[in-house]
Amino acid sequence: MKLSDPWRSTASRLGRLRAAGARQAAAWNERMLAEDADETRRGTRWGRSTLAALPAVVAIGALGSALAGGALAAGFNVTHQPFTLTSNGVAGDGFGLIVNTPALGGPDGKTRTDTGMTRVGFSEARLAGLCGVVHQSFAGLPYSLLLTAGQEVKGGSDGGFTPDIAAKNLYLQATGLQSRGATRLENTVIGQSADQVEVAGEPLAGAQPGGFGLGSAGGKGGASISLRGLDARAHAAEIAGSMELPGLNLRVVPGSAKSC
Repeated sequence: MKLSDPWRSTASRLGRLRAAGARQAAAWNERMLAEDADETRRGTRWGRSTLAALPAVVAIGALGSALAGGALAAGFNVTHQPFTLTSNGVAGDGFGLIVNTPALGGPDGKTRTDTGMTRVGFSEARLAGLCGVVHQSFAGLPYSLLLTAGQEVKGGSDGGFTPDIAAKNLYLQATGLQSRGATRLENTVIGQSADQVEVAGEPLAGAQPGGFGLGSAGGKGGASISLRGLDARAHAAEIAGSMELPGLNLRVVPGSAKSC
């Protein structure tokens, strides 16, 4: 079937726009990398980097639309790949953890349920700073979306911490969770059946009877945890309640950033 002249003309214009976009994205990336190399701080170039950063801007807009007076109530996930979340420390009440195998979409468009993960929930959580790093690409070029809030997150620190971020009904789905210092658990049953673990009065998603769980031994407030130097390789972060984020900052940088 042949395209009519108007449709052929439109398709031709779209093709030229795509090609021009790829060239501009490549040029932007080269400029950014060159300017970063000379260690001169010039600020974030939103005007000049709009084309290459478009997917990240959309992500920022989606998060920004959920912001009201510094409170965030949203779900955050990245298709097909994990992202990193780090903090100087986390203290939480109403804590629960299970092992599950959630549905994950792959690059081929197929959904798989053969990846074991931990699902962690807090009815009340207090974090000492937050750093989130998401790696994405556009027009074949890598870039990183950095989300920071609260105090500066210092990698490698295992000392004491003072929380400055508050969250209610916070959930993480992760393939890896670790701390750099001492972890304290209170009022906790290790090895509880996953379907019996509850956070904020509800079972954790994906819980299976007989599966591994870490939940409350009963009593007021439920299980509690305090850990220093959280480092999570997460596939989803969900805030079913709200999160107070002082000094929230979202920015895009070229390349694959390792930290904020």
